[in-house]
Amino acid sequence: MAWPAGDRVSPEGGDDPGIVDALAQLSFLVQGTLARHAAGQDLSMIQTRLLGVLRDREPTMQELARLLELDKSSVTGLVDRAERRDLVQRAPSLDDRRSVHVSLTPRGRQAIAEVGRGFRSDLASLTDCLPAGGRRQLSTLATRIVSEYAAARDREPPGPWEQREGPARPARPGSPEGDGGDTFAAG
Repeated sequence: MAWPAGDRVSPEGGDDPGIVDALAQLSFLVQGTLARHAAGQDLSMIQTRLLGVLRDREPTMQELARLLELDKSSVTGLVDRAERRDLVQRAPSLDDRRSVHVSLTPRGRQAIAEVGRGFRSDLASLTDCLPAGGRRQLSTLATRIVSEYAAARDREPPGPWEQREGPARPARPGSPEGDGGDTFAAG
């Protein structure tokens, strides 16, 4: 994937070679923290990402594949396993008979809420060493990186095996909106 032109560290030793190690170590710390909370709910990391994506939307399988950056057959297996555990459910699309939408069950919503509570608490503790302005700056910079990545990914033409489709169906009435549903998504 080509990243947009602009300020970035070159892999040949650019502006701050320590940024690679710092981001890698931070990634390991964050992923380890999330994995520990996921394991507490008997969830793998990919199951956690699936449930996290579904917190505020009911995408089609194809949209889910794009959001999770997985091929459609992998998503089918992932959803099959989650459905057997009563974490997700499928419903036929009202717009396209060939499509199905995936949503959380009450059990899935409870599991991802528990993971999220513990994860947010631990991340708050990890960032307590930063002054308030530093936490805001870290949030701003991390959001910019994720947003730039998502924008670059969305500008790529779809591969021959995938088609871009319209936006996912909105969440059901009564489901939480705007709760950071992309926390566990790729971007």
